[in-house]
Amino acid sequence: MPTLLRPYAASLLSLVVAVAAAHAQPTRIDVVTPVAPELAAFGPQAIGVRTLRAVDRQRPDILRTKDGQPTARYDRQFVLEVWYPATLAAGQASGATYRTIARDPSIAVTLQGRAARDAPLVATGGPFPLLILSHGYPGSRYLMSHLGENLASKGFIVVSIDHADSTYDDQQAFASTLYNRAFDQLFVLDEMARLAAPGSGHFLSGRIDVSRTGLVGYSMGGYGVINVVGGGYSDAAVAMRGGPPNRLLAERAASNAAYRASIDPRVKAVIAIGPWGMQVGAWDAAGLSGIRTPVLYVAGSVDDISGYTKGVRAMYEATVNADRHLLTFVNANHNAAAPHEAPAETLDATGRAVIGFTQHADPVWDSVRMNNILQHFATAHFDRYLKDDATRGAYFDVVANGSEAVYAMDREGKPLPTHTYWKGFKRGTAVGLILEHASPAPGGR
Repeated sequence: MPTLLRPYAASLLSLVVAVAAAHAQPTRIDVVTPVAPELAAFGPQAIGVRTLRAVDRQRPDILRTKDGQPTARYDRQFVLEVWYPATLAAGQASGATYRTIARDPSIAVTLQGRAARDAPLVATGGPFPLLILSHGYPGSRYLMSHLGENLASKGFIVVSIDHADSTYDDQQAFASTLYNRAFDQLFVLDEMARLAAPGSGHFLSGRIDVSRTGLVGYSMGGYGVINVVGGGYSDAAVAMRGGPPNRLLAERAASNAAYRASIDPRVKAVIAIGPWGMQVGAWDAAGLSGIRTPVLYVAGSVDDISGYTKGVRAMYEATVNADRHLLTFVNANHNAAAPHEAPAETLDATGRAVIGFTQHADPVWDSVRMNNILQHFATAHFDRYLKDDATRGAYFDVVANGSEAVYAMDREGKPLPTHTYWKGFKRGTAVGLILEHASPAPGGR
């Protein structure tokens, strides 16, 4: 090799080694950046985590039922990840390692967080509000693990679902997800109520207040969340091509009076992130008018999966009988806010993306920054509606377009009369965000 080229070759080799070393490190789900908004910071509680299993007996088996034939039934299996406020024993190590897979099931993924595996649930305080996390199609119970750990540190018990037929290593026909998503979320709520009952003998006995439950759903998880709180499916959705057989979706259609009467009052607030369905007619204005639970919609303005103008924004506008907000990440796509940072394993040794990277990354926004913004608003939203903390409303009382807010502080850091910047946001960090609010129609709540 010519002498003049040797330094460049050495530099290139160092770069490849550095990328490979980074590739070998677990992807952290607990990063809070210096520009994160105020409420993204972890709370005072240590965090525990446990994996639970559950079975819903005799669920309709969508994959083995033919139109016009009797509906088959089966025992639907669940794997759940539970994060909770914990007490660490002397010398007990925190920093849970989560071993999972990427969008390509052959790629093993290691995530690193702050929780302590199987730590005792904190003995004081509570019972704690319940939060249920529901991933997209496909996904995994770890997709929003950043949010699970963060909110557990603030006095919530958070349960994240692996939805059968809808995970990275078990993706089946879409009809199963269309039918099962809302039922899965409601089953997990009932299962947590069973485990939390006095005398259950479970570590959660007496420690969850299921009458204060919140849901967070991403994509198809958001589709389920909207239906759980009263967004009945349209009649067109019931008959859609490729949908569940035997018109089974009618069980939770807006036109079904029994569905209307079944809305679970234990669910007090929800967050729907890029909820799927409006752009293909799964809902209409009449169906969405059935929602009376406070909703925080979250979306990217160029979402090409769920749609924005005719998708998430249209849902926000049609939810006329509920107090609701729409948080928009300008120029973000479908991956806005919910998925944790792309795992290191989705980059090869030269730093090029492999299968699974685009399941997490956004072309414009940094994933960790979006995660922090979601953690901030999720904390405010659920503190407000599940813990009755009215002061959290101030975090939503903002100039709608973050780029138009004025940051004006004196030398002592006190706001001047012209200061209109988003509460809890550092100077310049609300740019690219839009937060809108609409109150319920008269008589809507």
